[in-house]
This record gives sequence, structure tokens and C-alpha cells, in this order.
Amino acid sequence: MSTLLTSAAAPAADIRLFRRVLVLVFCAGFLAAALGIPVRATFGAHVAVDETQYVLSALSLSEDGNLDISDELAERRWRAFADVEPPTQTAALPGGAQVSPHDPLLPLLLAAPTGLGGWVAAKLTLSGLAGLLAALTLWVAVRRFALPLRLAATGVTLAAASAPLAVYGQQVYPELPAALVTLGGVAVLTAPVTAPPAGRPARRHLALLGACVTALPWLSVKYGAVAAALAALGCWRWWRAGDRRAVLVFAGGLALMGVVYEAVHLLIWGGFTAYASGDHFQRSGEFGVVGFHPDYLGRSLRLVGLFVDRGFGLAAWQPAWLLLLPALAALARSRPRGALVLALPLAVGWAVATWIALTMHGYWWPGRQTVVVLPLALLVILWWLARVGTRVRALALALGLAGVVTYGVLLAAGYRRAITWVTGFWHVPDPRYQLVRPLLPDYQDGGRFWPLHLAWIGAFALLALAGWWSARPRVDGPLSSGSGPTAPAGASARSVMSQEGTRS
Repeated sequence: MSTLLTSAAAPAADIRLFRRVLVLVFCAGFLAAALGIPVRATFGAHVAVDETQYVLSALSLSEDGNLDISDELAERRWRAFADVEPPTQTAALPGGAQVSPHDPLLPLLLAAPTGLGGWVAAKLTLSGLAGLLAALTLWVAVRRFALPLRLAATGVTLAAASAPLAVYGQQVYPELPAALVTLGGVAVLTAPVTAPPAGRPARRHLALLGACVTALPWLSVKYGAVAAALAALGCWRWWRAGDRRAVLVFAGGLALMGVVYEAVHLLIWGGFTAYASGDHFQRSGEFGVVGFHPDYLGRSLRLVGLFVDRGFGLAAWQPAWLLLLPALAALARSRPRGALVLALPLAVGWAVATWIALTMHGYWWPGRQTVVVLPLALLVILWWLARVGTRVRALALALGLAGVVTYGVLLAAGYRRAITWVTGFWHVPDPRYQLVRPLLPDYQDGGRFWPLHLAWIGAFALLALAGWWSARPRVDGPLSSGSGPTAPAGASARSVMSQEGTRS
């Protein structure tokens, strides 16, 4: 049984320290996101592209109690946040209603603040969720994986104060709320387990995980695969623990929620997904959202491009995300028990971004399709950094700080209206970004990206090899800080994930 930080074994001073650090990390995540609110989404609007649909839907829910935005469009309510009329996304449904082709949970979350304070309040609410995500990531790192508090707090703060997490912390998209829900599911899956007959904790975990799995598709159907991965992990855990009834109840509840999801979508949107009400899909059908003639082999380029595309790669804006490659290799070699709880949802989310998403380039900030699983990637990186030497950790710190500086330059340029979050951001006058930009492949430049693409494949292989050799072969141990730096008092060096064989 893992010793939780709030147990009697943890000195009161350590408990107070941990709580203070949680508050500081929350504030850092909130502030980093909120600072991006004054930067326009496009040169003609504070709120643009899909954001417009979410804000108008939230207004409709607040004022009319429904998702029909036809009156909001007719009254040109978008003038509160845009100088130009937004593009049409909705097709008129029978009866003349216009329902946004986006799932409704985000508008539901934002309805009250949007009704009270408009688009600024909506973005501030999302900034609060960004702070919660940062705090929960730190909590999971320390309480679930027994990672050193200083390392975890530093890493989480650097990630929260840089792109893409800071940007999507105020963009009106479901990406950051989905990341929060996904991390919540991981927190449940890694909770301390109990032995029979004390079944109440298991039932509580069942309900919490069910809520996380159910919420993800209501944020967006594209998160259904990550939700399925979390559900499968929960069923597997309870089945191995011998709690067959929990598995049956959990699966039955999810099946019922699936029926409700489809029934509501058929009733309101007229199809199996919210895309059915989109004007773009009236000829192709709602499943045209994945592409009319998908080239899955060609989309495999995104395995590299999602990291290092010249404009839309994660590492272009926060180079520390490249550390995920050696960290995953080390995880694969060590294979600590419980690694699957992080690796499976991360792999599924990355696969969706690689092969299912229509494009990795679009009218949004880079990395959009990966945000849902980036907190899990961060936990893997922190797990690896807890096991390597001080030189590697110093390099990681330098990379992370470089990403924070880039975000600061983006903010300054955005305040001057030199760039926006959707357009022109690649012109940011950040010396580091402009220096490395020619070294990054441009996957929108015909076939001229191949030399750099192949060079980066080689670099990825070297990074993975370095991570592989930095790790010890598998030992019978859990996914915790192990032989790395000592975790703070109350954070057991024995992860709760090592309790796979007992009742959860």
C-alpha cells in the first residue's frame, strides 16, 4: 500500500510545503494562460475559427437554454469579439435551427461565465482549468509516481508556462479540458488499491473513471479512442484483481452512456456525431471529417512532423518535448509495472493525431491534436529525468526555459499585433526559433522536406538509443522514482501502481 502524502507518516511541514507548491504551480499555469488572452486569435478577431462556434453556443445555452445559435448569428453577436463576420460552419436543420457541429460539453462548462462576462470570462475560466491541470499534474507526479517534488514542480511549471499548454489554456477549444479529464482518469487508475471486502473505494474509483471516460466524447468525439483506452485499462485492472462484478457494472454503465450519446446526437444534430450539422459535411457525410481519401502512409510523416514541423511541431516552440523520445525508450527498456497506464493512452492519442486527424496544419495553434495526452508525456519525461544525471537534467532545464522565453516573445509580439495565435505566429522575432527554423522540415513545402525529414529520423533514433542505454533493464519494480533522487516525505518510493494483483 502506498503511503499518501496526507497520511500520518508525512510530517506536517512536508504536507504544508506540498500544498504551497501546488498553489504556486496552479497560479503559474493560470497566469501563463491568462496572459495570452489579449493576443488576438486572428488579426480580425479576439475569438476566431472554431472558437466562435463554442462561444455562440455557450451564449445560447446561457440565454435561451438550447444549442440553436441561429438567433445569435442573425443578431451578429460575434461583433463583441470580431471585426469581420466569421465563416459559416452550420447547416440549417429541419425547422431552421442551426446547431454548431461541435460537441456540447465545453459550451455547457462555459455557459455561465460567458453569460456573465462574455468571451473574456470564458477565456479566464479556461485559464483556471489550465491552472488546475498544472496542479493536478504535479499532484499525480508526486502522490502517484513518487517523483521528487522539486523536479516535478519545475518540469510542470515550465510546461504550463510555454506552448502549447499555455496557449490552449485560453483558446476556446476542448483540448485543455480534455487533457484535464484524461489526467483525471490516470489519477483514478493509479489510486491506492484495497483488499476485499472493503469495496467502497473500488466503487468510488469505478464511478470517477466512468465519469472521465464518459466526459471525453462529450468534449469531442475525437477523444473517443483515448476514452476507450482508459476504459480498457480500468477493466483490465479490476479483472486482474478478481473484481468481475466491477468490470460488468463499469462496462454496462459505459454501454448505457454510449446509447445516450448517440440518441442525443441523432435527436439534436441529426447524425451519429456533431459533425452531421456542419455545412462542410452535407455532401460527404459526417465521417468525411477524417478526409475524403485518407493517405495513411503519407500521414505517417506526422510521427516526425508532430515534433519538428517548421511551423506546427511541438519542439519548434518548446524544445523540451523532444525529451519524450529518450524517455519513452527508457520506459520501454525498464518496463516498470504500471507503465501501461501512461503509455497506452499516450500512444492512442498520438495515433489519432497521426493517422485519424485530417491534418496537423490548420487554423489553430500548433500541437492541437496532441494536447489531450501531453500531461501524460510530461509525466513520462519527469519519470526519466528522475533517473538520469545532473547534466541531463541541466540540459532539460535549459530546453524548458528556452520554450518559456519563446512564449514570452510570442506574448510581446501579440500585444503589438505583430502576430496572432492562428496566423503569422511563425514570424515571431524570437532568436532561438528563427535560428532553428531552417533546420526544421516544412511539410507544407511540396517534397522538399525529405532531406531534413530523414535527418530528423536519424536524430530521433539517436535520442531513443540514448534513452535506452540510460535505463536499467526491467527489474521487479513499479513506476516510481526508484533509485533516483529522493521523493518528499509522504510520497512513497513504492508506487501504488505496483499493486496490480490486489483489489482496486
